[in-house]
Amino acid sequence: MRIWCCLYFIDNEEDDNQREGSMKEDYLANVDDFEGNIVNDDDDDHEEEEEEASATPTVDAARFALTLNSLRQGDETLLLLEEMITAMRCGGNWDDAMWRPSIRCSCPSEGETSTSASTSIEDCDHHDSHHKRAKVYSGFHNGHPFDGNGGKDEEDEGGLRAEDFEIRMDLSDDLLHMVFSFLDLRNLCHAAMVCRQWRAASAHEDFWRCLNFENRNISLEQFEDMCQQYPNATEVNLSGTPNIHLLVMKAVSSLRNLKGLTLGKGQLGDAFFHALAECSMLRSLNVNDAILGNGVQEIPINHDRLCDLKVTKCRVMRISIRCPQLKSLSLKRSNMAQVALNCPLLHLLDISACHKLTDAAIRSAVTSCPQLESLDMSNCSCVSDETLREIALTCANLHVLNSSYCPNISLESVRLRMLTVLKLDNCEGITSASMAAISHCYMLEELELDNCNMLTSVSLDLPRLQKIRLVHCQKFADLNVQCFMLSSITVSNCTALHRINCNSNSLQKLALQKQENLTMLALQCQCLQEVDLTDCASLTNSICNVFSDGGGCPILKSLVLDNCKSLTAVQFSSTSLVSLSLVGCRHITMDLACPCLEKICLDGCDLLERASFCPAALRSLNLGICPKLKALRIDAPFMVSLELKGCGVLSEASINCPRLTSLDASFCSQLKDDCLSATTASFSLIESLILMSCSSIGSDGLYSLRWLPNLTTLDLSYTHLTNLQPVFESCLHLKVLKLQACKYLADSSLEPLYKEGALRELLDLDLSYGTPCQSAIGELLAHCTHLTHLSLNGCINMHDLNWGSTGGRLFKSLSVHNGSSMFSFENINEPIEQANRLLQNLNCIGCPNIRKVLIPPAARCFHLSSLNLSLSANLKEVDLACINLSFLNLSNCCTLEGLKLECPRLTCLFLQSCNIEEKAVETAITQCSMLETLDVRFCPKICSSMGRLRAVCPSLKRIFSSLSPA
Repeated sequence: MRIWCCLYFIDNEEDDNQREGSMKEDYLANVDDFEGNIVNDDDDDHEEEEEEASATPTVDAARFALTLNSLRQGDETLLLLEEMITAMRCGGNWDDAMWRPSIRCSCPSEGETSTSASTSIEDCDHHDSHHKRAKVYSGFHNGHPFDGNGGKDEEDEGGLRAEDFEIRMDLSDDLLHMVFSFLDLRNLCHAAMVCRQWRAASAHEDFWRCLNFENRNISLEQFEDMCQQYPNATEVNLSGTPNIHLLVMKAVSSLRNLKGLTLGKGQLGDAFFHALAECSMLRSLNVNDAILGNGVQEIPINHDRLCDLKVTKCRVMRISIRCPQLKSLSLKRSNMAQVALNCPLLHLLDISACHKLTDAAIRSAVTSCPQLESLDMSNCSCVSDETLREIALTCANLHVLNSSYCPNISLESVRLRMLTVLKLDNCEGITSASMAAISHCYMLEELELDNCNMLTSVSLDLPRLQKIRLVHCQKFADLNVQCFMLSSITVSNCTALHRINCNSNSLQKLALQKQENLTMLALQCQCLQEVDLTDCASLTNSICNVFSDGGGCPILKSLVLDNCKSLTAVQFSSTSLVSLSLVGCRHITMDLACPCLEKICLDGCDLLERASFCPAALRSLNLGICPKLKALRIDAPFMVSLELKGCGVLSEASINCPRLTSLDASFCSQLKDDCLSATTASFSLIESLILMSCSSIGSDGLYSLRWLPNLTTLDLSYTHLTNLQPVFESCLHLKVLKLQACKYLADSSLEPLYKEGALRELLDLDLSYGTPCQSAIGELLAHCTHLTHLSLNGCINMHDLNWGSTGGRLFKSLSVHNGSSMFSFENINEPIEQANRLLQNLNCIGCPNIRKVLIPPAARCFHLSSLNLSLSANLKEVDLACINLSFLNLSNCCTLEGLKLECPRLTCLFLQSCNIEEKAVETAITQCSMLETLDVRFCPKICSSMGRLRAVCPSLKRIFSSLSPA
């Protein structure tokens, strides 16, 4: 009896020629069962022991090739590997993808078993005696690999010998054993197909201790063969197999070393449970989603050495368990009405969601386990306080109790002194009076009270409590915890909460977001470092005393009071505070005495008129959108970042920040040339300068930028500039230049970029919503090959992007449409020597005059990874050949008709609201072998099922479509 397809061992390769045809038929018959089915080969015993005098490598190669071809039909990528493996096994060669043996090798004279650890093979000169080395000959003759002159040895003719080019792979049996120990059973079966040595190594019983046949269609005869083949197996999984009762009975009777057994999705007869005692080594039994017995009889489970038992989601009327060594028992979601336990050493019991168990049945079962440490009886709606009192008296070592969704318990007069974890979620009977019983749990470490809607207040003084959780407690109003080891407080969506008093030496982070009625907060937390009170709209100015020195939080570092709209006068005196956020506090005035304060955020303080900041450690200040700020004083020698965005009426400022590197003065309409000149002279280390919408800035102010030698980022968007010459002369190291909506720039203002080579270090240029002429755009695209990011969004003069080439020289054909006439720029058609473009991102969103986009390989856009052409309403044709393009957005290009893509690395394609034909999309994505995301929502002409698109492009993982699922 041999076992093939589960292990897929190739039969002993010593059969004579008359069995060759039978061997091939067996392979073909069993290939389909490779992934888990087992097929028997009922050869006669005398054939098992027969020795073969000689065998040709042609037979071996044909067998192996036939097996691989059957398994991998149509997979041309593995053809070369198959031929190489065949050559390794039989010392042959291949030529023009056709196997041809070149060297005769002798097969072993004795049969080998699938459980042997190594194979002894008598071989020719190309195999050692222990078969530990596979050789691949790589000699070349007349340009053909492995062409040994028709199989003749060229040694006598002075030619190169195959031995001179052989590749040796020395894999000892011990090394293979170690490598195979990391494989699962399926990959182990694949490895067994490589060669005899691997077949033997993969069959070692160490790898087959666990026999997993979950959801496999295995017959009783096949399973019996496996049990005979591996009698020392210690774990078996038969869940979801047909005839599960017969299979498990065979396992119990055959596998004497069985320690773990997993069953399910079938019916187990009473005989199985009586036979369990025969498995003396059994330690773990898992039965899930099964019918026990006939469903109405009592099922006995008796075993002297069983330690772990799970009978979950099973249909049974009564169950009796006598296991003196049992330590863990789960009966979760089983529908028995009675349970009898005789498990004196049981530590963990899970009877959650056993809805048919009565209160008396639960009491009887639990109290019979005096050593119980963990009990889960959640969703047992019949449990009462009386049962809990009995449990408290009997199970003195109970540490974990989950009584969630038990509406009848209130814990009154219940004393569970040894509890460390208590979960009471959705218990309608839990009230403030229940806290008196919980306060006797001196060892309690974790408490959950979610959705206890009758709970109004919690007052606890527990020395070991570490975590408390109160979520969606609608009537909960007062929290008072005096717990020195408390490290986590989770309070959320408690709309009535108005008072918190906490005393803890371990709490480090406190988050009480969106507690709109919270008015009083008292903290004595020596280790508290982070506090987030966002959207606590009822907090008053007294909260400042809590977080100042002497207020109970001596090492507080971060405080967030965003949108606390009742705050009016903020006064902090703290030697530890590092970060303060008051975003959206509209009516505040400030007085800060925090020498270690490094970061302040006041964005959206609408009524702030005067501010002074003198913390010595201040490094970052955000005063964004403070429209009434008039006077500002800053004395911060270490400040590096300052945001004055939206301080439109700021007229008086005294700023001493010698280390400032980033300044955002967007929408500061009072900033003029003289002020900008003073700023650049004072802050010579500035690297990033944002002057967006500073309409008063002119050429004199821009010339002052020469005092900023480190300037790399400049934003002049929405300004009234007409000339950029001061920028080109003053900012020699600029890398990012933003000129959005600079509509007054002359057409010649960009000429220094593409004619004179200005700003050679520039990488990112943004001309969105501007009015550069078509010729300027064309010259930029043609000559500024050093740009990596270019944005031309909303440019009405942006016309067809047509990059063609001839003979390696670039031609750009750019045309301007003016009414019914059309003329082209002849000078642009002149050939230009083209270097590799560094462009990575090109954005042309909402360009109404783009009709065609052509980027061929000759455009040399080898780095282009993102192209956004969305909202280009007149775009009709897109033809891209970009090897590194990964993102393409053509959404809302409603006139799009032609799409051609040669983008092997494209992963995201967006065609939302495009009127393109479905056939064009299918043709386009066939060349995108890595495409994962396709958006074709609101495309009226794409109406077939998404399965067709997946068939065209198998790599697709996500398809967004407005079609309703079939």
